[in-house]
Amino acid sequence: MNKELMEALNILEKEKEISKETLFEAIENSLMTACKNHFGKADNIKVEINRETCDFLVYAEKEVVETKEEVLDDCLQICLDDAKAVSKKAQVGDMLHVEIKSKEFGRIATMNAKNVILQKIREEERSVIYNQYFEKEKDVVTGVVQRYVGKNISINLGKADAMLLESEQVKGEVFSPTERIKVYVLEVKNTPKGPRINVSRTHPELVKRLFESEVTEIKDGTVEIKSIAREAGSRTKIAVWSVDPNVDAVGACVGMNGARVNAIVEELRGEKIDIVNWDENPGNLIQNALSPAKIVAVFADPDEKTAKVVVPDYQLSLAIGKEGQNARLAARLTGYKIDIKSETQAKDAPGFRYEDYLDEEDYEEDATEE
Repeated sequence: MNKELMEALNILEKEKEISKETLFEAIENSLMTACKNHFGKADNIKVEINRETCDFLVYAEKEVVETKEEVLDDCLQICLDDAKAVSKKAQVGDMLHVEIKSKEFGRIATMNAKNVILQKIREEERSVIYNQYFEKEKDVVTGVVQRYVGKNISINLGKADAMLLESEQVKGEVFSPTERIKVYVLEVKNTPKGPRINVSRTHPELVKRLFESEVTEIKDGTVEIKSIAREAGSRTKIAVWSVDPNVDAVGACVGMNGARVNAIVEELRGEKIDIVNWDENPGNLIQNALSPAKIVAVFADPDEKTAKVVVPDYQLSLAIGKEGQNARLAARLTGYKIDIKSETQAKDAPGFRYEDYLDEEDYEEDATEE
C-alpha cells in the first residue's frame, strides 16, 4: 500500500473538500503528461491506480516483433528477446504490457506532472468554493472586515473574500479591521482567479433575512413577511401577516420586551424599524403603513394604484415624516401613490366631499349619528 499517497489524498479531501476520485484522475493525467514529455508520445500508454491501496501502474502496450531490426518504433514495438524478459509466454504478434518506471522520468517531465496535479487541485478548490458560496446567494452571511480597498471594503467570509462596494454601504457606517458584520450576498460569479462575491448592507432583503433568522414564527411559516420598504441606515417599514389567527404577527416580530427587533436594530446600527400588520384591504393597509400617524380617512383606488389620505391637522407632519420619509416608505410598502392632506386642506379642496373618504358602512354610521 502506498501509505504516503493515501495520507496526502485524505488530507486534501478533508481540508480542500476535493473528492479522492478527482485527485486520482489528476494523478492519472499527470502520469500521462510525464510519459508524453519523456517518450514524445503517449498514445499506447495506460495508467491504472488502485483506489483502495493507492498503488499505481504505468505501462505501454507494445507489439511483439521477431528481431530488433524489425522494431520501427521503440514506443510501439518490442523484439521477441526483450519481450521474453517481460513475459516468458510472449509470442510474435502479441500485444505486451511493458511496465514503465516513473522514477526514470526526467526532471522536466516530473515538473510538468507536478504542475498538472497542482493545477487540477487549484481548479477544484475554486470550484468547491464557488459552489459553496453560490448556494448562499440571496442569503445573509457573517464576515470579518479585513481592510478598505479605496472606498470599498474587503470582507473575509471564511474560505473566500467578498467585496462590499461603496454603492452597497450604508452612509455613515464605519468598520474596523477584524470586526464581524452580517452582509447580504448579492451575486457570486465564477472567474479564472476564483469566485467573485459581491455583498450588500443596504439591500431590503438583508432586513428580511435577519427577521427570518431571529423570529421562529417566520422561519416555520406561521408568520409571513408580505412587503418591505427600506431606506438603509435610517428607517425600514415591514408588513407582516399571520396564517394562524391565534398568533400576533407584529408581536412575534417584536418579541418579549422588544428583544427580537432590538437584536436586528443593533445589527443594523440603530436603523429604525416599523412593523405593521398586512391587510388585504388597501385602505387598512395604507392606514397601517402610515403609522405612527393617526388617520381620519382613506380612499384607495385599486385600479389606478392611488390613494387619498386625510389626517388630523396636528398629525400631518408626522404622517409625511422628516423630508417625506414616512409617506415615501408607506408608498413603497403598499405599492400605492399616496396623497396626504390635513382635514383643513381636504375641506378647502374644490369638490371635496368628506363621505368620499369613508367606507359605505362608516358613512351610514355618521349619517345616523347626525
